[in-house]
Amino acid sequence: MTAKGAAQFVAASSGVAPVPGHVGPPAQSETPGELPGLADSSELAKQVAGMAAAQEGITGARLWRLANGKLTIWEESGHLPPANEVLAEKALTNPPGAGDDSAHWIGALAAENQVFGVLEARGATALSEKTRSSLELLLRIAGVAMASADRRHAVDELSTIIEATKLLNSTLDLGHLINIILQLSSRLIGAERGTVFLLDRERDEIWSLAGLGLEEQQEIRLPTTKGIAGWVARHGEAARLEEAYLDPRFEPEVDRRLGYQTRSLLCLPIHNKDGDVVGVLELLNKKGGTFSASDEGALRPLSDQVALALENARLHRELLAKQRMERDLELARSIQRGLLPEHPPRLEGFEIGVAHAPSQMVGGDYYDFVMLDPHTLLAVIADVEGKGVASALVMANLQATLRALAAHLHSLEHIVSSVNDMILADTRAQKYLSMFVGLLDRHRGLHYINAGHVPPVVIRADGSTVALREGGMVVGVFPNVVYKRGYVQLAAGDVVAGYTDGITEAADPPGNEYGLERLVDAVRRQRTAPAEQIVENVLSEVDRFSRGGPHDDDRVILVLKVL
Repeated sequence: MTAKGAAQFVAASSGVAPVPGHVGPPAQSETPGELPGLADSSELAKQVAGMAAAQEGITGARLWRLANGKLTIWEESGHLPPANEVLAEKALTNPPGAGDDSAHWIGALAAENQVFGVLEARGATALSEKTRSSLELLLRIAGVAMASADRRHAVDELSTIIEATKLLNSTLDLGHLINIILQLSSRLIGAERGTVFLLDRERDEIWSLAGLGLEEQQEIRLPTTKGIAGWVARHGEAARLEEAYLDPRFEPEVDRRLGYQTRSLLCLPIHNKDGDVVGVLELLNKKGGTFSASDEGALRPLSDQVALALENARLHRELLAKQRMERDLELARSIQRGLLPEHPPRLEGFEIGVAHAPSQMVGGDYYDFVMLDPHTLLAVIADVEGKGVASALVMANLQATLRALAAHLHSLEHIVSSVNDMILADTRAQKYLSMFVGLLDRHRGLHYINAGHVPPVVIRADGSTVALREGGMVVGVFPNVVYKRGYVQLAAGDVVAGYTDGITEAADPPGNEYGLERLVDAVRRQRTAPAEQIVENVLSEVDRFSRGGPHDDDRVILVLKVL
């Protein structure tokens, strides 16, 4: 039934000829407990029962009428089991909720401290929380509309709010949803403009995503300590002003920014199902007068549905953001996999083993090998600061630069200095990295530069160790950094272990780090095993040590064994 049809019906049932936009005065109630002007309002009762039956998961609804202290069936819609008058009578004194099972909902129809009926609904299966919430909203709306049949716009309000219930469930887009809320509420009470503010508890601010009546959507952010909307958000109470500028809580800055003059104002808190304020509905300048208590009462039934719709839209936004993040992480992981060599090269007189164990998040750990000739190998281990796509892209840039520089190798110092300048120019000091670059020559000599990286270690055949620390600071922080080359002569039986801090900083549940000492001991114990086996055993040991621990990071380990 349309709002116009409902208005004509109520006017007709009252014995008054309908006037467009007007509901005539109701007839006087002849029987205590009956609604004024609704003695023959079967059409309105039919509409309420039909609306209840149309809710999601409902198979049938029944409306009971209370007259002279006795309940009788007023209207039924859909498929229902036989009526149970005893159960309906219990609903008169109990709050709305479950009936005789989870598929049954029942509640008293009341308004203005007068109980005049019972609404019950049944489903084929257990009713969802959303459906129960919709039925409670319908119960309150029907009660207000029926008890206020003498109000000029009672049926129009019922129609508008039912329309709101449908529209609020029609979108998960937050901007569109807010516009729907403003359109409906402004039309319902005749406001010129409106804004929905959402509460940002972390920043203690309210912010708007859209505004009705503005030439273009504008975002407005205000601390909750300012303005009427901020006051409502903090106190959880409504505010109604006839002259906004006379109230010291009013903040005129928004008017000045938007070129508008606020006169009257109505501001309501939006509560979630736990009773917490999640937003504020602010309506400005009542057309033809000022906002009344009646306007405030007409908007309150919208609050639950608005809060539910906003919560659904917020969860949808978070889901979309999570999906975007997951796509970004997968892209970064794909980039990272493409940068890392699938297998280490073969080099006469050496065994090389390497492994990369990514964490759940994408990281910036990187290794590479460049064969300069059959007997000369350039090896790199690096760790870009941070995680995600940005770090993976820095890695891609690093790989391209290193390979280009290696093709025209002048010195290790020149390579690292050039990489430093490249990173500094491309990321403007927003990203930096630690890096170890080693050049293995045909005489088993290892020339290297350690640019702020965790130091690789040489475990000699006799068990002694040498840490490879020579070099300089991390790459990408300051220009014109001078790096110093280190050198170590290797011999048969020596093992070189390079790694990233995901190995040494892996922690057990109490927070103890695996550390360099454990790494050296693990390699020393296994130095007679093949290089690939050493790598696998070390990773397994680190995994066992850190299982259940607080720290999870990418892990790279490279083992070079001299035959």
